[in-house]
Amino acid sequence: MEYRILGLAAEAAFFTLLSVPPLLLCLVGLLGYVDAWTGADTIAGFEQHFLDASRAVLSDQGVHDIAEPIFEDVTRGRPDVISIGFVFALWSGSRAVNVFIDTITVMYGLDGVRGIVATRLLSFGLFIVGLLVCSVALPLMVAGPDTVVHLLPWSGLAVQILYWPVVIILCVVFLTTLYHVSVPVRSPWIEDVPGSFVALAMWFVCSFALRIYLTSTIEGPTIYGSLAAPVAVLLWIGVSAFAVLVGAAMNAAIDRVWPSVATSAAREANERAREAEAVGAMARYAAERAGHGEPGDPDMPSEYPERWAGFLPPEDVSSRLRAHVKRRPGKHAKRADSGAGTGTGQGGASPAAPPGADPTQAPPGEPPYESERPYEGEPPYKGEHGYASGGGQHRGTGRHEGDGGGWPHGG
Repeated sequence: MEYRILGLAAEAAFFTLLSVPPLLLCLVGLLGYVDAWTGADTIAGFEQHFLDASRAVLSDQGVHDIAEPIFEDVTRGRPDVISIGFVFALWSGSRAVNVFIDTITVMYGLDGVRGIVATRLLSFGLFIVGLLVCSVALPLMVAGPDTVVHLLPWSGLAVQILYWPVVIILCVVFLTTLYHVSVPVRSPWIEDVPGSFVALAMWFVCSFALRIYLTSTIEGPTIYGSLAAPVAVLLWIGVSAFAVLVGAAMNAAIDRVWPSVATSAAREANERAREAEAVGAMARYAAERAGHGEPGDPDMPSEYPERWAGFLPPEDVSSRLRAHVKRRPGKHAKRADSGAGTGTGQGGASPAAPPGADPTQAPPGEPPYESERPYEGEPPYKGEHGYASGGGQHRGTGRHEGDGGGWPHGG
């Protein structure tokens, strides 16, 4: 759940289903150029299967007005349909593969290591390879060994023994390769095999559970109506994508516990780069707050200013408070006049303020006013006159007590 596996699996399923119709159009369009090799019977059989599948989605009127004219038009040889359909299928299919690559990269903590262009090109390549593998593996899984024995009667015993092991090996090799190339740094290929077995096992379990669900809800009269077949296909693709991402999460968890040299070094470098970027952002924000930066810096994180304000140095905050107090001298002057002569100690009454003296500053030999005292744990603030070597101790009573008299101040 930490990596939004369910939501990302749904996203991959949507783009995968979106790529199926243009792929079928490309396949139908190619039949117009290879009919001399395949024969008329092959095209007629494919047309019948195509129209039967269309009736599962469309009404009879829709099949007559849409599916049949499209098939007849495309089978005559339409290069524009083939090219446009393939481009659209390549975009949507590679977008689904891109979801897997980005998610696996984030699971390993290496997001941002590979660039966007490189990730997109890798998605295109893996989509093409996936089409070739699925064109061999999926028909074998759907047809079963009996169909192969019917096509190749002489291989009956060998097919019965080797059929499912070969199918499982092909799926494991494809999934392991997907996990291996999705990580930006290279690690041993064999380390990604455990996740492939987990994904394959989960795919079998989820597919069986989905079959039971669809049998009890979609078969026969259903509220989905003509959308029952697309919904079933979308659910099956979503379950498959979920199983693939769970296998990737398993590999990432194993790598966190027993990391390889390459992934560990790349992860540490990525974390250092993020920390340096965060420190730079905080420094720029502090410089702007101090008046040394350019206002309106586009790199500043303005959406959460209260989070970044906590990183201001304490001396900057205290200097701002002192500047705020100094802009109000009347209050301190009034308190100084009313509190004159209240000092205690050996010196008797406190002397009056000298003419022209700043009422907000302590006279020579006196500690600063309460408003100018340093905060706890902060180095002392040296004002215009500095500290005296022998002062008294402030007790919070509004006066200064010591052996040399005191200058009254506001408490």
